[in-house]
Amino acid sequence: MDHARKLPTMTDVARKAGVSPMTVSRALKSDGLVSEDTRARILKAADELGYVLDSTASSLRSQKSDFVAVTIPSINNANFADTVGALNEGLKPRGLQILLGYTNYDMHEEERLIAQLLRRKPLAVVVTGGTHTPRCRRLLENAHVPVIETWDLPENPLHHVIGFSNAQAVQSMVDHFVAKGLTRIAFVGGDTDRDTRGLDRRRGFVAAMQRHGLDATRLIAAGPPPISMREGAEVMARLLDTAPDTQAVICVSDLSAFGALSACQRRGIAVPGQISIAGFGNFEVGAICVPSITTIDPSPKDIGARVARLICRVLDGDAPEPVLDHLAPRLLLRESSI
Repeated sequence: MDHARKLPTMTDVARKAGVSPMTVSRALKSDGLVSEDTRARILKAADELGYVLDSTASSLRSQKSDFVAVTIPSINNANFADTVGALNEGLKPRGLQILLGYTNYDMHEEERLIAQLLRRKPLAVVVTGGTHTPRCRRLLENAHVPVIETWDLPENPLHHVIGFSNAQAVQSMVDHFVAKGLTRIAFVGGDTDRDTRGLDRRRGFVAAMQRHGLDATRLIAAGPPPISMREGAEVMARLLDTAPDTQAVICVSDLSAFGALSACQRRGIAVPGQISIAGFGNFEVGAICVPSITTIDPSPKDIGARVARLICRVLDGDAPEPVLDHLAPRLLLRESSI
């Protein structure tokens, strides 16, 4: 048996369909110059032969691709999955695909991925966050394609920005608790510079507490990101042991908040009767658990949809100037807070 069977070529498809290789190329790229009958005959021939268009070769010839490069810090975070999903849906009508890079909250890994992705000549680059290594910034600044930073409001944007202030979002949560008369408030997570958005949330907590003249030192480290439910439970247990008079806890994410809630329930501590708990992200688990968890909704799907619309505008030549799209996350008050 011949295991090195020759792959079908465009010439094979053309011969089977009775057309030229150029016509096959146009048909497979949905060129309007090819009639529907001819395209159908070519697609049938390609399907029967098992032929797949080599888009890499064609992009090298045209110096253009049909994909958008996207980097995200986590592949199992529902927020980032929602953003990528909405982005994909927005790009689909244009025949564009997403090439995804996973940074694992590591700026140096982001740098490595960006260098690799740019070699593939993407039509645009979408990155999560606004903090990058110096080399990564240089790569993106010299990429000569639209660059969009998301989920953040960087002080020195590379180009386009669609995001929000993580610090301001958490400040609104602090203001809510203070307005309810709670003053002994703790923050869980955001203790390393790997998760720059988590660190911004921590800074926002400190700034808001200081603005109210309150003690801002109840900062509980939860380890490197992403912070899991288990880690949320562990740090909550630690907080209850070291500062049992704490009235409210703001967690860096809904997952860690769920863990904190579970730790309280295991100890028979009433939430919100004895302590209030809040998270960040509006994850499904926070909406369906009992009690449901107060949170910040960053509208991840909206971020993805806006990025897709911006990319289409830029490709159409409709957005020559840098766009700063400042979103306003919503505070969702639920059963876990007074």
